[in-house]
Amino acid sequence: MSEDRSIIGITSVSHAAVHTYELSIPILMVPWLNEFGVSRFILGIVVGVGYALFGLGALPGGVLSDRIGSRPLIITCLVGMATGFLTMSVVPGLAGVAVGLCVWGASASVYHPAGLTLISKGVDRRGRALGYHGIAGNIGIGAGPFVTAVLLVFFDWQAVAVVLAVPAIAAAVFALRLDIDEPVATDGGGEETGDTDAGFVAESRALFASTFALVFVVVMASGLYYRGILTFLPDILGDTVEFNPGLGLEFEASRYVYSALLAVGVAGQYVGGRLADGETERWMAVGYGTLAVIALAFVPALPSSTALVAVSLVLGFFLFTVQPLYQNTIARSTPEKARGVSYGYTYLGVFGVGALGATVAGAILTYSTTTVMFVVLAGIAAVGASAAARLYVKRQN
Repeated sequence: MSEDRSIIGITSVSHAAVHTYELSIPILMVPWLNEFGVSRFILGIVVGVGYALFGLGALPGGVLSDRIGSRPLIITCLVGMATGFLTMSVVPGLAGVAVGLCVWGASASVYHPAGLTLISKGVDRRGRALGYHGIAGNIGIGAGPFVTAVLLVFFDWQAVAVVLAVPAIAAAVFALRLDIDEPVATDGGGEETGDTDAGFVAESRALFASTFALVFVVVMASGLYYRGILTFLPDILGDTVEFNPGLGLEFEASRYVYSALLAVGVAGQYVGGRLADGETERWMAVGYGTLAVIALAFVPALPSSTALVAVSLVLGFFLFTVQPLYQNTIARSTPEKARGVSYGYTYLGVFGVGALGATVAGAILTYSTTTVMFVVLAGIAAVGASAAARLYVKRQN
């Protein structure tokens, strides 16, 4: 039981840290745009590269967690994320931000496969552990932008980056002191390790020859929409939403609206988890269809502060409702022996391919209009809804 608590503790803290950093970046983009004088397109590319690495490392992260164990990868992840944010604070200019984001993205990429593998292998009551793990991630999603926004009221962004690095360093020290009996696939140089590469290729071919190919379309659409709509939303909100508390402080209201919509996502995760026990494909199609409508609803809401806040909060609910749905759909659509590979591809699609959403959104905002960006994002959500609907039809047949 003591080891269970240790595993739940380190994975929960690490999961919260990963998402704290992930969602603090869009808040930091506002001062970056002001300080560096670059276009949204250029900054979107810089941020998109870091987010792409966040996804691209998921697949090799899953393989490494089986070969060398999860704890070394989690420690590497925590130290690397802190190093990335410290790099941003000390290396001058946009180049420092770019290098720091790349270090953060590559380091954070290994967490999800490593953390989930550690829980699945080392905890007896896995359901409860995964519940705590998910709650911790949601706390990070909501706390990251909120804490960053509050700190930016009192400090410049470089100092904020240093403060944000401290919890990851503390968590890495905690992880180093843990005594966990973790099984590793390479123990004894067994035949299974020698067959890993061939097995990976065979499993990959089998996956994409099945309904998983449609699921992969859904998760790519999810990632593109998620990253595309969240990356520049604080900046877009800042053009309309205003708040003057009369305290002699400069409060950026857009940052708190952004934090609020992410906090609402906790309720969305809960509802999505309940719906995931039923016909996931049908609810997934409804969810992505709703996200398409929400993207279009931003267009008439843009001139109104009240309407923009309302649509943003609705976005927060449905954006996170679909996540448990596609996660359970993957489990239903893939054989157990290929589950690890399938989730590796899932994170590759959501965070890797999805990172292009930041670049696409930045390009549209630079060379076209905000309206066009939301229309394009609505189209991406519609593609996800269509693929989910096809999955539902196949499931019924």
